Amino acid sequence: MASLQLCSANPRLALLNPSFKPFLNPRTLKPPKPYQKRKPTAISSVLQWNRKPELAGETPRVVVITSGKGGVGKTTTTANVGLSLARLGFSVVAIDADVGLRNLDLLLGLENRVNYTVVEVLNGDCRLDQALVRDKRWSNFELLCISKPRSKLPIGFGGKALVWLVDALKAREEGSPDFILIDCPAGIDAGFITAITPANEAVLVTTPDITSLRDADRVTGLLECDGIRDIKMIVNRVRTDMIKGEDMMSVLDVQEMLGLALLGVIPEDSEVIRSTNRGYPLVLNKPPTLAGLAFEQAAWRLVEQDSMKAVMVEEEPKKRGFFSFFGG
Repeated sequence: MASLQLCSANPRLALLNPSFKPFLNPRTLKPPKPYQKRKPTAISSVLQWNRKPELAGETPRVVVITSGKGGVGKTTTTANVGLSLARLGFSVVAIDADVGLRNLDLLLGLENRVNYTVVEVLNGDCRLDQALVRDKRWSNFELLCISKPRSKLPIGFGGKALVWLVDALKAREEGSPDFILIDCPAGIDAGFITAITPANEAVLVTTPDITSLRDADRVTGLLECDGIRDIKMIVNRVRTDMIKGEDMMSVLDVQEMLGLALLGVIPEDSEVIRSTNRGYPLVLNKPPTLAGLAFEQAAWRLVEQDSMKAVMVEEEPKKRGFFSFFGG
């Protein structure tokens, strides 16, 4: 009995003798605990609202980013929203549809890696996977340029060629991407018509000024005529100090004028120029800037096909001097 107590007190000795069965006291015997599935030990990154966004709609979602007016931030929006989608875990292919003045590769820092374009793919000089430039920072983000700067585009290139390109991306062996973002050129000429042909959704980038809003309203009508009904807008370069001073239209005024769902509001940020010159998008900055956070939130809403509500910016109360008590 002493050896039995010794073995039960020391489990290592019990392992040496497999035939040994320790004494079990029925008074201290406890029923076994029910099996519980262990949670994975891998630590997942904490995203916005402590969850990952749920992808809505059928994939791939072909989204054209347009404005009509140049210089409002279409290419900046494409770069930052595209990388934000990649950071959320979705596969993204960004197509620079601006033929003569492409800049998306510069904003992404990939200008030295673009060796082949869509023109070479159509001519049979290379494969589609050779023309796709994969970002080293996020391997699920790829860039595809239509042509090289100062090169002549084939006469037959148009909307049908871009539709064929999108279909080829859908039929890739490694799988179809979740998002295909098309950076639309400025204006409403043939380049605009080519860029919007394969798209199912549109993101309209505008600034709160009269010229940009008039062009945005014109582009909205053209998108609806082309059958694109899912149109959301991003209001860029918003300054609350000018809105409070009634020197700039508020986001609520812009939404009432255009009548579109609001995808995001991007504040004026001097870091945009620095990130453009460095080829390093805002959403990768540490610590993040206000504009970078706004782009990430816009990408989050794009994934879930959600929108935000604009609020009225209250005017600052006027300071009253000493003589105001006497009616001055």
